[in-house]
Amino acid sequence: MEIVIFSIGVIGNVISLLMFLSPVGTFWRIINNGSTEEFESLPYICTLLNSALWTYYGIIKPGALLVATINGFGVLVETIFITLFLIYAPAKSRAKTAILVGILDVGFLAAAVLVTRLALHGETRIDAIGFLCAGLNIIMYGSPLAAMRTVVTTKSVEYMPFFLSFFLFLNGGTWTIYALLVRDYFLLVPNGSGFLLGTAQLVLYAIYRKPKRSENDSERLQEEWQHECLISSSSHDQSH
Repeated sequence: MEIVIFSIGVIGNVISLLMFLSPVGTFWRIINNGSTEEFESLPYICTLLNSALWTYYGIIKPGALLVATINGFGVLVETIFITLFLIYAPAKSRAKTAILVGILDVGFLAAAVLVTRLALHGETRIDAIGFLCAGLNIIMYGSPLAAMRTVVTTKSVEYMPFFLSFFLFLNGGTWTIYALLVRDYFLLVPNGSGFLLGTAQLVLYAIYRKPKRSENDSERLQEEWQHECLISSSSHDQSH
């Protein structure tokens, strides 16, 4: 059974790695254009916080090394993304990003670590961090709902990336199985939610894969969807 659990965890790490790297195309565009355009940094800031907390959880919880390793990689990737955003963002957006990083990724993270290290011990500390991680993951999983709403409204999946939905489905499903095997409910709840959302998105693809919309509708929605694609691509990599 240990070999099965480890194998599923490794598969989950590989899928999560691909999801962490999914925004690379967006940042390649930012570098080529020398500007962040209308993209927002908040999804990456939240993903960095989420990955850092899961890394801490994986370190303090016995037998959760695979959770720590993939999220440690996530911390590295999101740090690079945010650094690029700070380099290419206009002054106002750069200042906003720096403030949010200071509040969430430095201040909140430091407070969470210090409080749990100094005030809590043993299983209580692990449970507190696990509850915090699960809650943050569930909140972040709300971002794909906007994409799904647009698909239903427009009856088209033109601007909802298929592979992102597919990897959300695989990632959530793999980590749900892993969580059930190791009986880790803090991993089970958010990843089970991600699996259900990924499944729902694939169902929407099956229903609306052949859109019946005018060319004007397509042009009108393209600009709006840039933000939703960005938010979706970053938030999905939170299943750990």
